Order: sequence, then structure tokens, then C-alpha cells
Amino acid sequence: MGQLLQRMNEATMHIQSLISSQPRIGLILGSGLGELADDIEDAVRIPYESIPHFPVSTVEGHAGQLVIGRLHDQTVIAMQGRFHYYEGYTMQEVTFPVRVMKALGVDHLIVTNACGGMNPEFEPGDLMLIRDHLNMTGANPLIGENDSTLGPRFPDMSRAYTPDLLELVRETAQSLGINVKQGVYAGITGPSYMTPAELTMLRLMGGDAVGMSTVPEAIVASHMSMKVIGISCVTDMAIGEHLEPLSHEQVIEVANRTKPRFISLVKAVVQRL
Repeated sequence: MGQLLQRMNEATMHIQSLISSQPRIGLILGSGLGELADDIEDAVRIPYESIPHFPVSTVEGHAGQLVIGRLHDQTVIAMQGRFHYYEGYTMQEVTFPVRVMKALGVDHLIVTNACGGMNPEFEPGDLMLIRDHLNMTGANPLIGENDSTLGPRFPDMSRAYTPDLLELVRETAQSLGINVKQGVYAGITGPSYMTPAELTMLRLMGGDAVGMSTVPEAIVASHMSMKVIGISCVTDMAIGEHLEPLSHEQVIEVANRTKPRFISLVKAVVQRL
């Protein structure tokens, strides 16, 4: 754990040496959704490979840089591309940027992703607010030694996605005329998409959407008492009984079509935080 704190401090000091203001809001931008970072004003862009101890994003559609600047008069730090367990990183490496965001002063985290919709009432292109999750990865980023300066040994997860912020996002979407769903996000490891039987199982367990990210980041953010908003872009229907073949290119294509509504919603939420 001492090594984690040292790595956090080194990464934090490097980023602080390049920026002039302290970010309060963190954004993790998922597949096909990184374009929002282009709207950040007075932006400082820091490639992941230049930051001490940062992993490097290997997924198509992920730019692989931090973008720090102003968005609606709020100082934000955006991850333009994230890290995944399936890339071969440990859960601690996947969530390291969230640790660094907290050390930089971030207390609100907006996590986005592209996901498959398991709820038959959903359609490709829908936005889903995450009200809870199922951790189906078989792992947890908090396994190992715990440092109480970061958070408790046994953190409560009953409000991992901050309820009052969920209401704020709903109200904001309504004011913009954007229809949003809400539901439970089932986090899996990937990189293979799930079989029909696996999807049927997850739906029976209460999942509304399935994806390969977000859960580790939400766990670590909750561990450090950050307030969390989760927004998923439903890029395909993952209903076991009616499953069609799927490619990453299809996911990106639907995410790109959904971008205008997604960007409008996140920017309006940032303005109200």
C-alpha cells in the first residue's frame, strides 16, 4: 500500500506541474464518447504514457490522454479513454487514475461507458443512468492491503451511485428533452462478448445492461468517498433469447450516433454540479 501512495504522489505531482487550477469534477469517457473532451476550454492535454505509473490505453476509439480545463465554468479532468481488466492490467492498475483524480482534488466522478442492453424495454441509442451494479468480474480492486488514509477496509456500497445526483441527472435530462432509462449495470471482464445463456443468467439476476468497465472505478471512487454518476450508452441489444452477432465496430457506430445527446446531457450535468 505504501507503494501505491508513492505512485499516486508521483503521478499527481507530475500532473500538478502542468496545470494551473485544481479540478473538482472527473470524467471517464468510454468507447466512442471521448469527443466531449474536445469541448473543454483552456485545455491541457497529457498523454497517458508521459504520466508516471499510468497504464496505456490499447482499445480502438480511446485517445489515451488526460484533458484538464474548463467546462461550463467548472474545472474538470477527463480521461479520454480508459483502462480495462481484459487488457491484462490488474484491477489496481485499472483504477489508478481514479486514485490520482482524488489526490488532485476531484470529489465528483462521472463515469460513462458503452454497453449492451439486456432489458427488453431498451433500444440501441438509449442512455441509461446506473442506479446500481453487479460485479461479475470475479475480482475487486480493493483486494490486498488497505490504507485507511484512502478509505475504510470494508467500504459501504449501498450508495455507490450517489442517489441525489441520480435525481439531478434525471431532472437535467428532462429539461433537455432527453429520454433516459435507469437500471443495473452488470460488469464483466470481457474481452469476449457473452453467450446467450450467460446473458439470460445476468438478466435473471437483475441486470439491465452489461459491459466491461465502470464497476472497478465506481468501487474505488466509493472507497475514497467520491460522489459518483454512471451513464451508459446502450449500443446493442444483448438479450440471450434473441442474440445477434456483434462487433466492436458496431458498438462504436451506435455510440457515435448517440454522441450529441450524450454530450449535451453530461455538459448540462457538469454545469449544475
